Amino acid sequence: MPDYQLGEWDLSKIAKSPKSPQFQKKINEIHTISQKFEKIKSQLDPKMSSKKFMKILEEIETISEKMSMIGGYASLSYSADTQSDEATSLLTTISKLGSDISNKILFFDLWWKTQVDEKNAKRLIKDSGELSEYLNHKRLIAKYSLSEPEEKIINTLDVTGISALVKLYDKITNAYEYKMKIGTKTKTLTREELTNFVRSTNAKTRENAYKTLLTKYSENKGVIGEIYQNIVLNWRHEGVDIRGYKSPISMRNIGNDVDDKTIESLLQVCRKNSPVFQKFFLQKAKMLKMKKLRRYDLYAPASSKIKEKKYPYDKSVKLVFESLGKFSPRLENYAKKVFDEKHIDSSIRPGKRDGAFCSTLTPKITPFVLINFTGKSRDVFTLAHELGHAVHSQAAQDRSILVQDAPLPLAETASTFSELLLYDNISNEISDNEKKIMLSEKIDDLYATIMRQSFFTIFEKDAHEQIGNGTTIDEISKTYLKNLKEQFGNSVVLSDDFAIEWSCIPHFYHTPFYCYAYSFGNLLALSLFQRYKKEGKDFEPHYISILAAGGSQKPETLLDEHGLDIRSPKFWQEGFDYIATQVKELESLN
Repeated sequence: MPDYQLGEWDLSKIAKSPKSPQFQKKINEIHTISQKFEKIKSQLDPKMSSKKFMKILEEIETISEKMSMIGGYASLSYSADTQSDEATSLLTTISKLGSDISNKILFFDLWWKTQVDEKNAKRLIKDSGELSEYLNHKRLIAKYSLSEPEEKIINTLDVTGISALVKLYDKITNAYEYKMKIGTKTKTLTREELTNFVRSTNAKTRENAYKTLLTKYSENKGVIGEIYQNIVLNWRHEGVDIRGYKSPISMRNIGNDVDDKTIESLLQVCRKNSPVFQKFFLQKAKMLKMKKLRRYDLYAPASSKIKEKKYPYDKSVKLVFESLGKFSPRLENYAKKVFDEKHIDSSIRPGKRDGAFCSTLTPKITPFVLINFTGKSRDVFTLAHELGHAVHSQAAQDRSILVQDAPLPLAETASTFSELLLYDNISNEISDNEKKIMLSEKIDDLYATIMRQSFFTIFEKDAHEQIGNGTTIDEISKTYLKNLKEQFGNSVVLSDDFAIEWSCIPHFYHTPFYCYAYSFGNLLALSLFQRYKKEGKDFEPHYISILAAGGSQKPETLLDEHGLDIRSPKFWQEGFDYIATQVKELESLN
């Protein structure tokens, strides 16, 4: 196995250069194909043969794949350097092209949603194979569709509207520099570097890191708050006022192909189980020899006596491979392809986007992964998480581009499952003392990815309603603080400076109501992992079958086939019962 080193990804297989004749040729080709596709409009007939109908869908697949290739190149280039004028300009240009192409092929989507009678729709769906749920879902959202001219206007205005607002937020916040005193020196840090200090063993350092972050956002709350309010109003005006969705979150739920009832059940159970984590926070305070945790201390290492282990990049990569391989050699090979093809960007540098993500362009191309690796144990788990996404995509690589991606709530399942595999692998090789620390970190992560994310969604529901009725940025911050107080109860000392924390959360800006997908995916992954521990190797084909479905089935239907009823509060409660046993185990170790 080769040695793995930090570095940047290689985008040359997608395109050598956006200025090259080859890149312009790709753009011209998309224009030509889409113009040719427009001629199909006169041939559309609900009584057409299934063969002709499938031929049209194949042409949509071709356009989607070609557009995704150059769109992906522009997006990945921008993520690698958000301060590059060339990358920013390219992203704007390609976004405009994407809007133009969407408008050219929009007529088919609207025809299918609104002009095909039920009898012929059922006939065509029956013969569409893996695309049946895709077509069914489009029929489901038909009542929220507008006329073709109206849809074209929205597509066009989105480029300089909500998409521009999101880009503006990224450009402003990614340019922030954080000055923080470390020892006797004041250093200028990126957000990624600053965030490391919230996990410092020193309480004052943790407090300073949070205050540095929150002060920067508080100083700019006028601008970034205004951006958020306009994104929310855009979401509400288009979704509720114009399209007629029941509520702002319903727009996301229907887009995710899940029922409102399923998500309401999830959020209710999460809210009800906040005492599970409150008990953990009180336990962690004892471990840190504190009377009570402050919000600044939430992610503090569970012991200052044990020096936090640093993980070399090469060892981290191989550890993730090994963890996947013990469960499924097939999944390990999928993960290795990301590195073999240099589709990973792991080094930290100015201008690079914060955080981590996995991007799948087409089923034919190995996904691209971005992380910012500093050597902390959480970075190893982040690597496992993003490679889990890459594994999920490749498991579904035989699907059409139209159904390769799993619906958002299922999209976090493989990533979380990969983290559980990593924890299982590491925890077997460490002492009880180290296990106590790692178990504490694990429950930290379960809080961050389940409880915190569900309360994020509860906050968004409140904020969208407030902004829709007219409100101030300060009132939004008060709502967020109230949300935090419900999460923590009396288990954590909460200071008022955290009221502005909502503006630090990119998901609120990028993808409203995205966050419940983490809660969904984590609780689902806990359930799947427990089945794996009971069934051993017999579980592997079931798991891969769920991943390989991609977006070809409605989540409720897919999981029903594997004995999981996600509409029931009982299902979600089982995940929290598992977490409660983990908190109890930590208590016994102490």
